[in-house]
Amino acid sequence: MPLLEITNLAKHLGSGEETFTLRVPHFSVERGVELVLTGESGSGKTTLLNLICGIIAADEGSITLDATDITKLSEAQRDRFRAERIGVVYQTFNLLQGFTAKENVMLGAAFGKHTSNTAKRAEELLARLGLADRMNRKPRELSVGQQQRVAVARALVAAPILLLADEPTANVDAANAARVMDELRALAKEQGSTLVVITHDDAVKQMFPYSQAIRDLVA
Repeated sequence: MPLLEITNLAKHLGSGEETFTLRVPHFSVERGVELVLTGESGSGKTTLLNLICGIIAADEGSITLDATDITKLSEAQRDRFRAERIGVVYQTFNLLQGFTAKENVMLGAAFGKHTSNTAKRAEELLARLGLADRMNRKPRELSVGQQQRVAVARALVAAPILLLADEPTANVDAANAARVMDELRALAKEQGSTLVVITHDDAVKQMFPYSQAIRDLVA
């Protein structure tokens, strides 16, 4: 059974005359796979990611992750499910400016089941990502590349079964992009997380054994 399976998914977007529907008849991801989803801006990549992790609700169809149909959950239940099972690296990082790097990472597990060793896990991840001396710095005191690594650590801190990354190389140069992707893949593999990266970057696509174009998924 696939870890993730989408069937007859539909999401109505826009308002008034500017409306359209994102439809995905079928899409599945096996456990342990590293997959990149490619597509240009406006192709529905980020909308699909937000549907998978339950940030927005589907209008039709099912999204089954680890035997749970996310579309049948309430908003609060989706939030809890995401906190416990899904890690997300957002394109804009979404770090809280009033908190340190370590505190931002710990927030990634704040609503999950296991929080007793979160501080230690946060420290381990930040050290692994080269930020041992930046744990107590706030986002504004970090470079863009360092902020991105904090976002990666936050997504991994709760050991999610599914790790989603939305354009993870969009805000860094080529050298940092390659480093981030290597770190992301290595850490996901170590903790057994299935990794799905959404990107328009052909260089990122070349790093992955499997790729899928969004245009081939949508109806």
